[in-house]
Amino acid sequence: MNQERTRLMALPTGHVAGLVSAPGGGAATAKGRAARNGLSDVQSVEFSRNWVDALPEADGGKDWACLSEALYFEARGETVKGQFAVAEVILNRVESGRFPNSVCGVIHQGTGKRYQCQFTYTCDGRAEHIAEPAAYDRVAKVARLILDGKSQALTDGATHYHTTNVNPRWARVYKRTAKIGVHLFYRDNYRTADNS
Repeated sequence: MNQERTRLMALPTGHVAGLVSAPGGGAATAKGRAARNGLSDVQSVEFSRNWVDALPEADGGKDWACLSEALYFEARGETVKGQFAVAEVILNRVESGRFPNSVCGVIHQGTGKRYQCQFTYTCDGRAEHIAEPAAYDRVAKVARLILDGKSQALTDGATHYHTTNVNPRWARVYKRTAKIGVHLFYRDNYRTADNS
């Protein structure tokens, strides 16, 4: 596994998901993996690096790999709570009906056109390398936990976020729902019966 992980760390972004995808990749398979690695026994999440780092190594299919990769490039320097919040936005998009209906689809929406994508690291023209294995292991655990429904809602339905060091125009038309670490979280101003 360590030799395989070393290979993964040196690959450009987008290649991680293809390598770690498991056959079947469905919910039953994810539950089996979670049971095998001990993360299914987690009853409540503690938002601390020490707590997450002490958990068993995480694994999963294509959506887990895409989410782990996105968290690494979008939020690895954020607090653990902030990492969960960024992951929550991605899952909120999957559920919203206004974005692609898979984790990988949401993350790679618009990729292929320079700087016209949802997550800049996927379309900035630079090869992304996972150079911090400990940070990747941590966000991979966060990804596994949130995909397994182990975290409470943090962002009040947010589908957008940005760091506090930028002020995008779109932020003026959305409702700000939370500030966690260095990220501000937003949702559409309209609410439907199922998300009020």
